[in-house]
Amino acid sequence: MKIERAIQRNMLPFTALAAFFLLPLASAVNPLVVSSQDFADSITHDRFVVIGVDYQPGGQGAYNPTNIVDPLSNGTLCLRDAALMQNLGINTIRSYNVDPALNYDECASIFNEIGIYMIVDVNSPLAGQSIDRGNPSGSYTLSYLEHIFSVVESFRSYPNTLGFFAGNEIINDIATAQDNPPYIRAVQRDIKEYIANHAGRTIPVGYSAADVREVLSDTWAYLQCSTSGSAVNDTSRSDFFGLNSYSWCGSSATFESSHYSDLISTFSNTTIPVFFSEYGCNNPAPRVFNEVQALYGPQMTIMSGGLVYEYSQEVNNFGLVSPYGNGTAQLLGGYDNLQRQYNQLNLSSLKSTNRAATSLVPPTCNSSLITNKGFSTDFKIPRAPSGAAAVIANGISKAPTGIIVSIPQTSVPLAVYASNGGLIKGLGIKPVQGANSPSGQDMGANATASSSSLASPTTGSSASGTGGESVTSVGAGAVSTEGVTLAMGVFLGAAAWII
Repeated sequence: MKIERAIQRNMLPFTALAAFFLLPLASAVNPLVVSSQDFADSITHDRFVVIGVDYQPGGQGAYNPTNIVDPLSNGTLCLRDAALMQNLGINTIRSYNVDPALNYDECASIFNEIGIYMIVDVNSPLAGQSIDRGNPSGSYTLSYLEHIFSVVESFRSYPNTLGFFAGNEIINDIATAQDNPPYIRAVQRDIKEYIANHAGRTIPVGYSAADVREVLSDTWAYLQCSTSGSAVNDTSRSDFFGLNSYSWCGSSATFESSHYSDLISTFSNTTIPVFFSEYGCNNPAPRVFNEVQALYGPQMTIMSGGLVYEYSQEVNNFGLVSPYGNGTAQLLGGYDNLQRQYNQLNLSSLKSTNRAATSLVPPTCNSSLITNKGFSTDFKIPRAPSGAAAVIANGISKAPTGIIVSIPQTSVPLAVYASNGGLIKGLGIKPVQGANSPSGQDMGANATASSSSLASPTTGSSASGTGGESVTSVGAGAVSTEGVTLAMGVFLGAAAWII
């Protein structure tokens, strides 16, 4: 049962859970819909702009069925990271590799509670769980579809599931631009038909493209056009288009030198939301993130925001936060710099909807839309593999079912340190209604003073922070006794909960 699992994972006393049942329950976010160029709140109709971060702690290796773990399956670590994201001002995360055999109720509910949406990639790096760009027809199989439908089943019931990426950088040069485009649209069609039969609401499905300029414009044109002449009736069409772009590098970069101006020209007549699914060049370092002001400024209103790559520090040194093996973590300088940039955004202007941009009609697919001779002009979408129609109609056998559950603890029980090494005090999540947004709060202001930086803890070790607090590792789900004693007060003070 969900409550039993919450007790086991968060080590909360039953009396605290009993107190919880006396509290009112409410849903934190409204599902989002696509309105031509924009994402929009399905209830308020406010424009939604992605202020996000790519969230895949551990990299591709974090997804491994033999480890029975992935980035969204550990509620304790999600609570820690969600608190840091809420303070940063994040409203969206992207997770690349998830295992549909696991349960995501805790993490999804934590992010929902604080107004953070999730975009989930349906593919994985394991054999047979993605379209092979070198062999699209051979990898487009029934077993592949069953895997991606299982991912959809795992996340379809959460209101903060913004959408699904059907593919990531499948087209990355001219050689891969010939055979792959029709299969990307085929996968999008299959996912959307499955969602229509089983989700109870429309969930957008799109594609994440590499910023390879020789194929970028054609990839977008191929995926956003309509084979039926109607945006509604063409299920193979992308609902949104993500771009992995690292062209703005360093504090001296400009709108022109980064070629952001070229991107705006490319997407000027888009009929679907376009956003950066990855951005944040790290050469030179440290990253100052001054591209944030351009991305969310008046010159780029055609764009729907972006996702910074990435949340956790991995071997490629793009991280905002350094998580350690015993569950503690430390902010890096990039976190502070990004927060300063977010705090300067004009949030009210980002919500404003351009009515002309929400009533656009997609072009009808034809070869004239494609500019490169090596890019596919075949808009005949492959038929689904034998047996797929039955699965789409009847659903996955023994499908995982996700539900929003109550959050038994809002204070973070793991030690987290500021970039200067000081222990951050009072870290926790705060329930909100609607999407999260930058608050102007400096995380460093909540840290105790430190004369030196924190030494990096390692797996299986203990981390002693400033002020003498010690957190002893008991695995990835480590919980301190201080967090447990605070739980009752958190329950009694909460104003809104999710069902």
